[in-house]
Amino acid sequence: MKRTFRIWVSIIVIIVVVAIVAISYYFIKQNSRKYKIEKIENYQYFTLKKNDTFGVIDKNQNIIIEPNYTDVKIPNPEKSVFVCYQGDDITIFNEQKQEIFTEYEKVEPIRLKNIASNLMYEKTVLKYTENGKYGLIDYTGKKITKAIYEELDSLPYKEGEILVKQDGKYGVININGNKLVDIEYDQVSVDGYYTDENEYKYSGYIVSNTTEEGYRYGYVDYTGKELLPPEFNELERIVEIEDNENVYLIAAKNGQYGVIKNTENIINNEYQSITYDSKNQVFVIEKSKKYGIAKIDGQIIVPVEYNQIDITGIYLYAQNDQGTTVYSGNGTQVNIDPDIAILDTTNENYRIRINNEIGTKYGVIDNEGKKLIEEKYNYIEYLYDDLFIASSENGELGVINDKDEVKVNLECSSVQKIGNTDLIRTVVGQTTRIYKRDMTLVCELTGATITEEENYIKIYNNNETKYLDKQGNELKNTDVYPNNNIFATKNEQGLWGFIDKSGNQVIDYQYEKVTEVDEYGYAGIKKDGKWGVVDNQGQVILEPTYDLQEELEPIFMGPYHQVTYGFGEVYFEDLRA
Repeated sequence: MKRTFRIWVSIIVIIVVVAIVAISYYFIKQNSRKYKIEKIENYQYFTLKKNDTFGVIDKNQNIIIEPNYTDVKIPNPEKSVFVCYQGDDITIFNEQKQEIFTEYEKVEPIRLKNIASNLMYEKTVLKYTENGKYGLIDYTGKKITKAIYEELDSLPYKEGEILVKQDGKYGVININGNKLVDIEYDQVSVDGYYTDENEYKYSGYIVSNTTEEGYRYGYVDYTGKELLPPEFNELERIVEIEDNENVYLIAAKNGQYGVIKNTENIINNEYQSITYDSKNQVFVIEKSKKYGIAKIDGQIIVPVEYNQIDITGIYLYAQNDQGTTVYSGNGTQVNIDPDIAILDTTNENYRIRINNEIGTKYGVIDNEGKKLIEEKYNYIEYLYDDLFIASSENGELGVINDKDEVKVNLECSSVQKIGNTDLIRTVVGQTTRIYKRDMTLVCELTGATITEEENYIKIYNNNETKYLDKQGNELKNTDVYPNNNIFATKNEQGLWGFIDKSGNQVIDYQYEKVTEVDEYGYAGIKKDGKWGVVDNQGQVILEPTYDLQEELEPIFMGPYHQVTYGFGEVYFEDLRA
């Protein structure tokens, strides 16, 4: 009896130990997948251009690297690592103008792909070369990986992830050098899944291998788990289905399409085509030139027996030789004229009604079907509250309410909401008008440019600049730039100067245009079509003798002018050159 008891105790102990080891391994593996994208708060260094050569200046305008190079890249503007190109030769310096990373054959920044930013490189790692292969180092020169990769490059859309090739196969590692996708595929790409909150964090990977019949595709999820082996002719994620933990894929095998949720076939591979309608969350499926509808769980709700199925708004219009049958989004037949389409809006009280019998005209009904606006517009789109954007027969736009009362005349080439605000922008000819949520006109400028900042909107042209909060209330420049010492001001004659916070004149009215003091502590002054620079105290740094005609609001750092090129990258050009 005692012996049996000891055996059972030993078995339990072994099970517990195995469980602990397995759990520990799981957490170690998951932690190894994590990486941190460095956030840049304060720029310390900038690329300098003088004539046609490049160097480096710091935030105090000290020249760190003389502009003697054909190009200079600063991968992380908080760190003194400057990649200087002279033709094909690369030399890397620090702030003390000392050459660094000399123990490596070649060190280069890793350029990000499909990301528009003035920070276009991995901010914590560089790639180095050794004996014809590549590895990763950090910005201190410490090795993160050995030089074991035949190729090493950034992965499109996913900063912090590195596409690598080893022994002829591709995989993915992170900037800590830890493996994310096994290095065993002929191709690896990002599936394109994106959410506003997490961006591409939960996007997975389409992987493929080459066979005698061509490429075969599989899927690896964002945790690195292979959900599908590479055995499909075609494979794409349905990125419109916002679900971070479940992956929906349209997959083709031997010319037959189906739908897979993670690893489970919810629609078998027996169709010639499958398309997804995100509005109604259904699939249009085709077999032998006949069409039907399946729900997102794979249940067929409209039989595959129609010659054509069109989806307009909340209804599905199925056509065969006998005519058109109209279905709701859940597959129930509805008694509605096939020439009528109904669109949901973000307000449950309103729906858009489209009458195709009279030439595709738009109107509005309430949630009980009562007609609020006759079908007489070429287009209607819900805006907010009781307001709609409407289009006339000649295509001009305006704003109406649910009583068909015109709030903005139908004469605009554009009507749109401004970003994350309560404001509406309209354009008539060259004139831009800004309206509050209640359609009160608050601003009107000709040839205007609009930029949305964190707490305000800036509207400006060659002659005028206005600031509004997100609700449309006008702001003073002293409110927008509380840390500035001088502020742009304009007299009745249209000339510009600067005042201080108390309203005292610092620079007389003498310029045809000026800018506010920018983040670097300088403002632009324009006279006779030429630009110059003043500092935050009103001292002239450069007289207005420089031609920058294409820019309405140039940015300066002392005698240096900011230039944007490429995919948002910037450098500062010495105006005195």
